[in-house]
Amino acid sequence: MLELQTCFRSRVGGRGRNEDACGYWTSDGCCCWVVSDGAGGHGGGDVASRLVVSTVLGAYAEDPVLAPEKVVSLLQEANAAVVTRQADGGVAADMHATIVLLLIDRGSGLAVWGHVGDTRIYLFRSGRVLYQTRDHSIVQTMVDAGYASAEMIRRHPQRSLLTSAIGSSQAIELSVSAEALRLLPADVLLLCTDGWWEHVEEGEMEGLLGASTGAESWLSAMEHLIRQRAPNEGDNYTALCVTVAEGEEDETTVILP
Repeated sequence: MLELQTCFRSRVGGRGRNEDACGYWTSDGCCCWVVSDGAGGHGGGDVASRLVVSTVLGAYAEDPVLAPEKVVSLLQEANAAVVTRQADGGVAADMHATIVLLLIDRGSGLAVWGHVGDTRIYLFRSGRVLYQTRDHSIVQTMVDAGYASAEMIRRHPQRSLLTSAIGSSQAIELSVSAEALRLLPADVLLLCTDGWWEHVEEGEMEGLLGASTGAESWLSAMEHLIRQRAPNEGDNYTALCVTVAEGEEDETTVILP
């Protein structure tokens, strides 16, 4: 049975409030991790991201199964919750959010994930990026079509414009792993908002992972780069790391600002 160790960082950066949120729910069977980046004027973003996290974790705790269809359902429930709250008006009227979520069955060692927007998941195996999600953004679309280089994802002036986000009354574009992936001991999964990955390139993630003494020191090393590179008015940044070993743990639910 897999032991799944979790650590995280979530900082306000140069903003007035932290509109990122993250959390996780674990048991001796299936487990769930989620990270969300909210947006919306006058505090709507932090309401959106926290609502996304609490909705996903609450729904998953009621029915903890591992399947791509479950990921789709959780993403749709998060969207419906934000759309419903928008109807209250005020700060909630224009709020929306990104999301990435990860499900792991500790018994089988299988994982599935999904996302909406530009909050990402990376899977590292043997110290290298085995997989990373593709953003739902204007610039990612340009890169995929051959109109821009991959480097522009971090530098283009329109890099924050999304093609899909939680909080849409229309059908949302979502991406979900087609089938479950079997995890191996020493695999590392990183869920992070754009405020994190924009300032740490994938090669640097790999290099710092190889030089680290563990997940906490790895996150600290990446955060050091963010503090050096982000502008004074830089975005909130959040990363949640799940490392895979062998062992057991008890049921836990944590929601983090």
